[in-house]
Amino acid sequence: MIDDKDSTNDLIVDDHHDDGVDRRGFLKCMAWAGAGALYVMQGGVLKSYAMGASGRSDIPAGELSFVQISDSHMGFNKAANTDVVGTLKTAVDKINALSIAPELILHTGDISHLSKPEEFDTVDQVLKGAVAKDVFYVPGEHDVLNDDGKQYLERYGKVANGSGWYSFDKKGVHFIGLVNVMNLKPGGLGSLGPDQLEWLEHDVKHRKASTPIVVFAHMPLWSVYPEWGWGTEDSAQALSYLKKFGSVTVLNGHIHQLMQKVEGNVTFHTAASTAFPQPQPGKADSPGPMVVPAGELRGLLGITDVNFVQGRHALAIVDSSLK
Repeated sequence: MIDDKDSTNDLIVDDHHDDGVDRRGFLKCMAWAGAGALYVMQGGVLKSYAMGASGRSDIPAGELSFVQISDSHMGFNKAANTDVVGTLKTAVDKINALSIAPELILHTGDISHLSKPEEFDTVDQVLKGAVAKDVFYVPGEHDVLNDDGKQYLERYGKVANGSGWYSFDKKGVHFIGLVNVMNLKPGGLGSLGPDQLEWLEHDVKHRKASTPIVVFAHMPLWSVYPEWGWGTEDSAQALSYLKKFGSVTVLNGHIHQLMQKVEGNVTFHTAASTAFPQPQPGKADSPGPMVVPAGELRGLLGITDVNFVQGRHALAIVDSSLK
């Protein structure tokens, strides 16, 4: 639940007793799209500051810094963005200009638009220009359109399990990449499936509760807007395995706009696309590429910068647009 009693300083206060999505806060988060925001956990309370108020110099240096990009949709060439290569390159420029050099990049899917080899090739080539050389992927539904993900796995999932799920550790943080686009449910909802859930339970079972957990997947693991398939049918079971951990951050793409929700020990965060925006939930007949005036497009695209500082309860997440 989001308390907007003090609307003048954009402070979000998390009510850990409410697991629902607050509509006012939901819409307030939507208003931040493209503006950029800094999230910091202080004394158990999540605070948010508009980027203009905090300034980049206020972003705390961490022991681990990484970047999330999403939905590059390489190959898309419609009116919503006729130059997805150019906006992806701008995202890389943005990454390279960060005051704290990221150690890795997470790409949360829809790397390609039509799963064509040349589309994957182009993204690989552009990302070679990023200062962070380690790039970790999960597939979006556009990456597995024609071959059930065979090409994706050959390129990015050679050491992954099943349809591409895996985990790794970096400087005390445990990263978990999940795949929720292989067996979409009616209405387009994502699903993880029993095999992946069993693997996840085993993967985290013996880890210390103090381990910071970062989960990344393409589709949201919370019900953003099920009417448009913006959620994952069996995510509740996955999240039940993560209850013991003090800090869990869940990152996703798919909906092409910034949103955040805090539920107990879990912070959910959706990233902007580097290709094109989508309408706010329920504000159009259906989801899909949204045409905006050319001067506004890059303000609605962007990257997410994440900093982890040992001993803090949560990761500091900063969104910035390509504008």
